[in-house]
Amino acid sequence: MKQILTMLGALALMSGTALAQEAAAAAPAQDALPLWEMIVFCVVVVGVIGLGIWKSSDSGESAEEKKEKGAADYFLAGRGLSWWLVGFSLLAANISTEQFVGMSGQSADWLGLAIAGYEWLAAIVLVIVAFTFLPMLLKRGVFTIPQFLEERYNGVARVIMALVNLLILVGVPTAAVIYAGASVVSVYFDLPVTTGCLIIAGAATVYVYVGGLKACAWTDLIWGAALIVGGGVVAYFAIMALGAYTTVPENIVATAVTSANTSADALASTGSQFCDGLSRMMNLNAGDVEGATNGIGGKLHMMREKTDPVMPWTVYLLGLWIPNFFYWGLNQYIMQRTLASKSLEEGQLGIVFAAFLKLLIPFVVIIPGILAYNLYRDDLAAKADSNSVAIVQAAEATGKKVIYDIAASRLVREDSAASSVDYLKKNLAIVGAADVVPALEAKAAELAAIPAKDIAGRTAKAEEMLALDKTATAAARSNVADYTVTTTLAAYQYDYAFATLLRKLLPGTGWAWFVLAALFGAVVSSLASMLNSASTLFTMDLYNKSKEVITGKPASGTQLVAVGKVAVLVCAVIATVVAPFLDNPAFGGIFTFIQEFQGFLSPGVLAVFLFGFFVPKCPRIFGWLGIVIGAVAYASFKWVEILGFTGDSFLNRMGYSLIVVCVVGLILTIVNHLKGGEAVVLEDKGIIEMKTSGRAKGFGWAVIAATVALYILFW
Repeated sequence: MKQILTMLGALALMSGTALAQEAAAAAPAQDALPLWEMIVFCVVVVGVIGLGIWKSSDSGESAEEKKEKGAADYFLAGRGLSWWLVGFSLLAANISTEQFVGMSGQSADWLGLAIAGYEWLAAIVLVIVAFTFLPMLLKRGVFTIPQFLEERYNGVARVIMALVNLLILVGVPTAAVIYAGASVVSVYFDLPVTTGCLIIAGAATVYVYVGGLKACAWTDLIWGAALIVGGGVVAYFAIMALGAYTTVPENIVATAVTSANTSADALASTGSQFCDGLSRMMNLNAGDVEGATNGIGGKLHMMREKTDPVMPWTVYLLGLWIPNFFYWGLNQYIMQRTLASKSLEEGQLGIVFAAFLKLLIPFVVIIPGILAYNLYRDDLAAKADSNSVAIVQAAEATGKKVIYDIAASRLVREDSAASSVDYLKKNLAIVGAADVVPALEAKAAELAAIPAKDIAGRTAKAEEMLALDKTATAAARSNVADYTVTTTLAAYQYDYAFATLLRKLLPGTGWAWFVLAALFGAVVSSLASMLNSASTLFTMDLYNKSKEVITGKPASGTQLVAVGKVAVLVCAVIATVVAPFLDNPAFGGIFTFIQEFQGFLSPGVLAVFLFGFFVPKCPRIFGWLGIVIGAVAYASFKWVEILGFTGDSFLNRMGYSLIVVCVVGLILTIVNHLKGGEAVVLEDKGIIEMKTSGRAKGFGWAVIAATVALYILFW
């Protein structure tokens, strides 16, 4: 233990020293974290991680007892988690910088509160999972979600899901969490993103390597609570900052274009700074309430137009349910907590408790993102411009002819419109399309005449200009031998919204150390959970299964733990290498990138498990076939969209894919029934107590009622 704590201390000291040096050298004096806060930050982070490792060590147990527990202790915390540990651990594993960076960034962009659909719908999904999915999994005593597929279907299904799940887990959400955490660190301390990735990955690897899931669960308890408090602190300071203005300065930006409530009088001081801030937030982001529409940019509405590319209202019919059920009911790194419950009753109470906590998250994650746009849109624009310079330099350094890909938002934004038009003229010049220049200039003049607040009008005109450009440069864009096309040059770097609030608002308040420690701890905790789950998938579903096939007997508990620790290190290295590449506007925001990529897996897996749980006569071949068909269907719908067949959200594509897989499953089930195929009945292995919780049912109904009320309030 002493050696472990020494390692942790050295890591924190190196991190803290690097952060302090970079902050002192690069950041303005008022933005630098004071020395005392830096010390407290390091002490808290090391202390909590050390506590997790200590709680996982079970020093009262003999070496023989530890050896006997083996894999169950390392991968599932000895199946001994109480409901409150399960609940907070679920929250902390989920709510990390993926939300504080990605989701707050989406809310700062056009989506606003609509992105809360993921959180509030999740509350209902969690309640359903607690009483449908969880009993099915716990009675079989499985270590992993793919293990259930082998018992219900066959080993092929288990291997396919484990392999695909492992690749996606390490390459997408794990890498994304590292990048998202590093982006916060890099903004606050002026560190390179790569350095931030190394610090975060190193801290997470240390304690999951040593303590396994039990270490993760105990640290999750602290970081889960700290996250809610920390997000609330940032939201409070942002509201106070908005309420501090006695006039309407230019850097306060209304997101509701058609709102008549954003006048100087409406935003003037009324006596209470906090109440002023709340009132101004409502006025700035309400949309065209009088006309009963969202308006362009009205960010305090759940429902978006049918044509919205990410969250049209149609996703509530099917598409948004799919990633939620997959994530909360079939995702290894989430469900691993519930699989470690003492009993079904404890697991159900823990899940319902997590569902209640999910209702609070939009107020501490999404609202700050909206406020970041209102207060500091210029800073988000400056970050985007800085990224654009780097993107252009990299493209021009290739030695090829450069086609500059411009986002419509750069033309909509007045201060970047002129430079964007220049880029478009360069495109036309390099492809010899001089005849198109007069038409482009005419539309640029029309764009300049449209008022800045008329975002809808400016967006429409910008799209016309980009259409001219893309038509003229279509051949060049496909000629990769002679031309290089830049990554899309964006108007705003929305993923930096929350980090900008931290840097602008927290210095000098005495809260910086707490919020930064909570965020750092949360990302490390989530990352550790992902690494532990990736290690479990590899060890139990791939290594142990292969060893059993080759040698005729499974690996011992000691061997499984040893292999699991090596897998942790390998997965950490891979994810850390991938993470810096996500600092690229091409991904369209880190949150959307994660969700869309997992669409290749979630519809097929959800269909396979639904049939496995509730359709005993579904044949065993559907276990692997459904997963494959789901991936092919999703890819096909995505390809069709590229061809211009549809402009649906990727969430709707998930819905179409699920329908396809379910139809196949139904056909196979009917055929199996007609052939007289036997039903597959899964018996209770009796590993844990399977009594259903009456208290959890009552609380679950209360959570569902509260969720419906929130949807009505913010419709």
